[in-house]
Amino acid sequence: MQAQPQEEARIRHERDGGLDHSRFEPKEWKEEEAPPPPAFDIRRLVPLEMPHYMTLRFGVDPQTMSVTGDGVVRYVVIAYREGGSTVNAFYEGVRCATEEYKTYARYSGNQWDEVKKPEWKRIDDRNSIYTYQLAKQSLCAGGRAPRSTVGEMIRELKQPEILRY
Repeated sequence: MQAQPQEEARIRHERDGGLDHSRFEPKEWKEEEAPPPPAFDIRRLVPLEMPHYMTLRFGVDPQTMSVTGDGVVRYVVIAYREGGSTVNAFYEGVRCATEEYKTYARYSGNQWDEVKKPEWKRIDDRNSIYTYQLAKQSLCAGGRAPRSTVGEMIRELKQPEILRY
């Protein structure tokens, strides 16, 4: 027996936490051109909660965060050691709808090196633990859609919800 359209819609609504993901998943999705890496300032850093075993710390400069019409959240994440002077940064984008990320450029020393052919990669805690944590803690609401505003993303970094998805 096949479910009626209303029943199918109810099931999708419950499964997706009440969010309408179709807004972020057009049939023929096309990424907008990424702007050049934005300037960042380590003094504005909002730290990410990372597993306790990690000695490398990560944070995001909130002034580098943006959400474009294609649903991609772009930001600069900064890697550092407590008390250390070495700073590495990554200009990345996250697509919550497909749980993927892309690295557009890397910063080391005093300059950006753009990735020649950036590719979308699956977000998981094995290939990019900080991206996984950032998406989970701040960028993606319910796992499959970006939060509605950058302000909401920043609030979640500073005062995370008690319940995570």
